[in-house]
Formats: sequence, C-alpha cells, structure tokens
Amino acid sequence: MVQSGPGVSDLLFAVGKPPIVEEHGSLEEFPIDTPGGVLDLPLIQQISAHLMKGEERLVADMARQGSCDCSYQLANVARFRVNIFKQNGRQAIVMRKLATSVPTIEGLGLAPIFKEMVKEKNGIIFVTGSTGSGKTTTLAAMLNELNRTQQIHILTLEDPIEFVHPHQKALFNQRELGKDFPDFASGLRAALRQAPKAILVGEIRDRDTMEIAMTASETGHVVFTTMHTINAGQTINRILGMFGKDEEQQLRQRLADTMRFVVSQRLVQKVGGGRMLVNEIMGSSLRTRETLLYGESENRTFQEIIEAGSTMGWHSFDQNLLEAYKNDLITDETAVIFCAHKNKMRRDLDMVKKLRHQLFDEPSGLRLEADEPGATAAFG
Repeated sequence: MVQSGPGVSDLLFAVGKPPIVEEHGSLEEFPIDTPGGVLDLPLIQQISAHLMKGEERLVADMARQGSCDCSYQLANVARFRVNIFKQNGRQAIVMRKLATSVPTIEGLGLAPIFKEMVKEKNGIIFVTGSTGSGKTTTLAAMLNELNRTQQIHILTLEDPIEFVHPHQKALFNQRELGKDFPDFASGLRAALRQAPKAILVGEIRDRDTMEIAMTASETGHVVFTTMHTINAGQTINRILGMFGKDEEQQLRQRLADTMRFVVSQRLVQKVGGGRMLVNEIMGSSLRTRETLLYGESENRTFQEIIEAGSTMGWHSFDQNLLEAYKNDLITDETAVIFCAHKNKMRRDLDMVKKLRHQLFDEPSGLRLEADEPGATAAFG
C-alpha cells in the first residue's frame, strides 16, 4: 500500500471496505485477497492487536476512551503514526505515513522568516491547522534548523515520536507520551527541571498544559507547540476559552508578553496534481500586543495587522493564495475555496486576470512576453 504511489500519506482500514490509500488528498481502494474483497472485523482486530503489541497503556486507552495512539515501523519501508478507534462499536485504523528523513526549512520551501523564528530565546511559537495540514513536519524542520545551528539542549514531548532527530550541534532528547511521561502537563512540568533551552510540546490540549507552557516561556525557554485552530484569531480565542472569564485580562497580558509567532497552515490542491502548503504568519509587534491585550474590534483585527506586516515577512492566507495563483500554482477556484474573504479574493483575482489580459493583448501587433521587462511588475 505504501509503495503504490509517490504521494501516499495515509492507510485506512474499516470493516466492509477494502483497505484505502490516501494519495495527495484523494482516497483509492487497494485490492485485498479476502472473501468479497473487503476487510472483516476479525481481520481488523488481528491487525490492531499486532500494532498495539499488547501494551497495557494502549489496551487501557481503547477500553476507556474508545481510541489509542501509537507508532509502528515497517522495517526498511516506513514509520507510521497510528490511531486505532471504535466506530459503530467496531474497530477501525488510520495509519499516517511518516517521512524517513528529517525535513529542512529549505526542503519544504518555507519562507525565510522561519529561520528568524528559531532564533527566539524565549516565548511561545504556535503552529496551527487542521489534522493532516503538516504542522508536525513544519515544526520538525524548525527544530532541525535549531539542531544544526545552536549548541543547546532541545527536549520534545510527543504523541507519538514522529521524526527521530540525530544529535548535531544540539543535544536532542525526545520523550513519548505513555512511554516516557503520563500526560503533557506533567511531562512539561518535569521538563522545566531538565535544563532545556527549547521545548517542543506536541499539542496544547488543556488549561494545565497551556499554563505550564506560558510559565516555561516566561522563565527563559522557547516553547514550540501546535493547536487545532485555523488562524491567529481562533488560536487566541481557543486559549482564552481554556480559562475562566475572571482570568481573561491577566491571561491576555501574559499572551502579549510571551507569544512570538502564530503560523497557521493548510494544504491545497496544486495545478497538475499534488498539494502545496499555504500559510498565514503573524509575529509580535506593538499592534499585535495591543490587540492581544484589548481584543479585536472593527478597526483592529489580526487579519488587517498581518496583511500590514508584509515588510516583516508576515502574510495572510489570502495574500499567500493570491501569490500562488499569480505563479500558476493553484486555480482561481482553489484560491476562493480556501481564502478568508471571498468577495475581496474574487476582486483581486479579477484584477490579476485583467493585468494578464493586458499583457497578452495585441492592439498594436506586439505581444509582451511574461519574461520581458515590465511583465513581472504587471503580474505583481
């Protein structure tokens, strides 16, 4: 299944269906030699038991929560992040294929500002997005850059460990939920006594973890973490929602002091097949901190602040999508589907199309080619 195509990202197993391969965001059935050509419950239970290897923690999680997470390695082929869960009383499995090599900022084509992010000495850097948007891969590339350039102690708390980092300039210690620590809050609390300079928290899931992450960032650590939110504004609201209303003002002050960057990302369909990363980047400035302190208003929104921060390397989803469309990487339809402000995006797309039409119009019998002087400026 893994070797059936170059863009395979997930393997899915459910009762009554053949095994499913996800490639570049599309699902394809994979033939299997069973009666009817589909998976039955005993076979899925057998696969689940093999993946869990009889670990008591995983068996307990399945019984208590109806799902469990683990990792699995297929020798000389691939590593996987595995989720086994119950649906309609029956087990199902999703296996996310993990890259065998640690990604780099250059290899992922990330903006130059990512190299500036890893130079932060304290504070919190959030990478947010939906499941499968590449948050872990982006963070792995940032930590790889730290590992390659700084002589520091890096500690990670993961569920499960996805990319295995070798020791380079940095000392790299990776801890796995369930094997090495019981929950993120206690793992992070212990991390403060383990002398790291940089800490990766796989995910902020609750108030306790958020509280300790802020404390760590206030005491000379830089904390990298993820949240399942789609943009900067939603990230702030999710954090505020973890705490009581009476704590909001103090929390806003702490966030204004500790938040360094919020990177939100999505994967969208590329022209010609495959997917590409589009992201939104917001850093810390006087205006950002003011909005964190007092909240968004009609004249003060994170979207507007981000779009005005292009000189600092920030950009919104809409700016990133429009740039991708100008470079013929995505269609206008994709840009409209994934943008935040559809009417404005349609106006901007129409403007790009008019400029293109003017470039290739031939009223005087002349045609300005896209690589001739003047063409780049017209394309923006």
